Amino acid sequence: MRTRSWVKALSAFHVLCGVLVHAEYVEPSRLDSCPGYNAVNVTTSTNGRTISADLVLAGTPCNVFGKDLQQLRLQVAYESDNRIHLKIIDPLQPRYEVPESVFPRPQSGNSTLNPNIQFTYTTTPFLFNISRVGTNETLFATSAGHPLIFEPQYLRIKSSGSPADANIYGLGEHTETFRLPTRDLTRTFWSRDSYGIPTGTNLYGNHPVYFEHRLTGTHGVFLLSSNGMDIKINDTQPGVTSIEYNVIGGVLDFYFFAGSNPLEVSREYAKIAGAPAEVPYWSFGLHQCRFGYQNFVDVAGVITNYSAAGIPLETMWTDIDYMDRRRVFTLDPDYFPLSRMREIVDHLHDNGQKYIVMVDPALGYFPNEGYAPVDRGIETDIFLKWPNGSVVIGVVWPGPSVWPDWFHPKVQDFWNGEFELFFNETEGLDIDGVWIDMNEPASFCNLPCTDPWEQSRERQFPPPRAFPPPDINTPIFVKATKKNKRSILDPPYAISDAAPNGDLSATTSPVNATHFNNLTEYDVHNLYGTMMSTSTHLAMLNRRPELRTLVITRSTFAGAGRHVGKWLGDNLSTWEQYRFSIAGMLGFTSIYQIPMVGSDICGFGDNTTETLCARWAMLGGFYPFMRNHNQDTSISQEFYRWPLVTQAAKNVLDMRYRLLDYIYTAFHTASLDGTPVLQPLFYRFPNDTNTFSIEHQFLYGSSILVSPVTEENSTSVTIYLPPEGRYYDFLTFAPVPESRTGNVTLTNVDFTKIPVHIVGGAVVPLRVEGAMITDELRKKDFEIVIAPDKNGVAHGKLYVDDGVSIGQSRQTFLTMEYGNGRLTITGEFGHPLNVKLKRIRILGVPKRPSGVNFGGQANLNTTKEVEYDGEKKVLNVELGTAFESAFSLQLL
Repeated sequence: MRTRSWVKALSAFHVLCGVLVHAEYVEPSRLDSCPGYNAVNVTTSTNGRTISADLVLAGTPCNVFGKDLQQLRLQVAYESDNRIHLKIIDPLQPRYEVPESVFPRPQSGNSTLNPNIQFTYTTTPFLFNISRVGTNETLFATSAGHPLIFEPQYLRIKSSGSPADANIYGLGEHTETFRLPTRDLTRTFWSRDSYGIPTGTNLYGNHPVYFEHRLTGTHGVFLLSSNGMDIKINDTQPGVTSIEYNVIGGVLDFYFFAGSNPLEVSREYAKIAGAPAEVPYWSFGLHQCRFGYQNFVDVAGVITNYSAAGIPLETMWTDIDYMDRRRVFTLDPDYFPLSRMREIVDHLHDNGQKYIVMVDPALGYFPNEGYAPVDRGIETDIFLKWPNGSVVIGVVWPGPSVWPDWFHPKVQDFWNGEFELFFNETEGLDIDGVWIDMNEPASFCNLPCTDPWEQSRERQFPPPRAFPPPDINTPIFVKATKKNKRSILDPPYAISDAAPNGDLSATTSPVNATHFNNLTEYDVHNLYGTMMSTSTHLAMLNRRPELRTLVITRSTFAGAGRHVGKWLGDNLSTWEQYRFSIAGMLGFTSIYQIPMVGSDICGFGDNTTETLCARWAMLGGFYPFMRNHNQDTSISQEFYRWPLVTQAAKNVLDMRYRLLDYIYTAFHTASLDGTPVLQPLFYRFPNDTNTFSIEHQFLYGSSILVSPVTEENSTSVTIYLPPEGRYYDFLTFAPVPESRTGNVTLTNVDFTKIPVHIVGGAVVPLRVEGAMITDELRKKDFEIVIAPDKNGVAHGKLYVDDGVSIGQSRQTFLTMEYGNGRLTITGEFGHPLNVKLKRIRILGVPKRPSGVNFGGQANLNTTKEVEYDGEKKVLNVELGTAFESAFSLQLL
């Protein structure tokens, strides 16, 4: 990866669609010799909550990447006791900032002026420090040796406030280790189509936020900027890890936030970026997709084969194959005719299953050729344009293509209309969710893209069908801009974009493409995917205003989780990328507030193997978003293709479905306060330094510990069980002996198993058995599993609603507490469960109790069957009573 600063040479050759990039190396010492700024006219509000100052250039300009601005404006606000907002702007002329319409700013709390973090500064030169009040330790600090640089297209700010070998997590979508390397790391933020998700490059999503964890607490730093940037981490200075921001536009708009532990910091970030949206209950079932289903017979056959294999399938998906010549909002009349596709959807719905298709942002540019969506888009003038007002044309799957301008005031009506027409419930393709792809936005047009038609012909876009269409009567479901002087085409500082030649316009829309509000792609490129996500979410709401949406996207920006979920892009069928998926998932769930996330199970590109797919099915059962998906050039990999994978899928789906209400409760809690659905081990054990770098184990919620086998063809795995905790095997409920904590090697873990433990201190609601679809699962009885901690205490929650509605008028939200041998279940029984509480299991009981007392429920008999397993130390109390009111149980 490139980790150095670059400046473009004056000889760069400019063309309309991009540039040929030439660069020369700039020594960091030259940047460090810049003058920085002095603070004058410092003002503090009477309540002490805000500070402002003018920043004036402190010496001779260095003008490395443009002219240094002579004057800046500093604004600092204590927005809550745990959050400081700091902005540095140009007071003389407007500069680009992320629009409020895309990222609503968080509301300031009523600070008590007893902050847990504080801002201090010096005026000559202007330097600032963010510190934790309780310990007086520095969290973020600028220094005279690395001065602030603020030029038209280059902003640099560098902190030396982290200790050596700091525990830093986050900084966007990547395939680095979850705990980021601290030596010579550059994280580049520029959305791109990144097939194979290569290590060390910029990928699809941009989340310029990091958490740093210390034994004294955790803090986070978020730079609200959608401009291209490099964030560099290095620990070459003795005792220090530096974090350096190199941004090619906009302003410096920082949020600093802190807590006593990682969970508190996650909740603080949720107050900034927004808590994640709730998703429908059915979305936690298994999803099946492939790029390469040839026709409606293929799709129907997959559905039939899953049923025949006895593998629960919740949702069938179709990639762009269904489209007529790869044009969105169309069906191929020969391969995917409407009548047969409606038959498939009806079959799915009649069996309690769902259907989802792909929608790309790019529309094939074939005006006046009978392609109505693009004609309507031209009529309403909602496509992205060049500065001269002509429409930008790239090359995507249909061939010559245009992109909606999500800033256009009429674009939402356009998008709503296309969804209403094509996905019409009575006459069209009645989808239940939607999958959006290629929304970086991606383009296949090589620069200079002066003739997209010719490039489309050369690439044979849209690709021809490989097989003739089936007979339409084939049976299915049978058995068997503002004027500015910026050089946005050729910015003086070149971020480490991995696209060809490092050109920002390569493989995407051109950076000088201009939106309705005169913003250019140079500034808002990293917002495109999230803006499409929001518009698609709203279009789905427009179809069915009363129902939650499921929208899965590829490209994201901070705050996207308020509306959509995310899959981790076009991965490969390799063990390395199997392992990558865990850290990638943890980043989105525990830091970026996008919990509905997963990777393509068994891999998208290349050919999987039976053993890899079996292991990946087991791991995928613990992704929040569980989807098998692969490429048209790879072998088929549906779970029923191999006996080993079939059994693995059945085993893990039984575990997942029994846990589904626990999972659903965790998602509801996340929607309320941002508590992460998936957590790295150090979130639960923040004082155990051994957990800080663990990335192949994770917690689902706070209490289900998942420890997958990660090495090829291995049937053993070494896991870490923090000695502070107590653990129980999820399948047998047997306690793990205290002597078996710490580093533990598990053997005989065959390919249809995955090690899962309940962490002591939990009351876990389970369904007594799985089901083929989630509608049927909701009719299964509950059992309550109590897994006490070392002090004999446990607690848990259960949330149940109708599973689909946005406005829930009736909800069941229960609190379950256990201590001193007593279980108490209290709360609101608003949504009728219509099932029984089949049994209660209490784990780790050292001996059979002399009796059990019940209370709080009139129809509960005290002569219930009680069984004690002395070997596993499990007490089973069989109940079989209606689960509809408060309840208590006392061991005697």
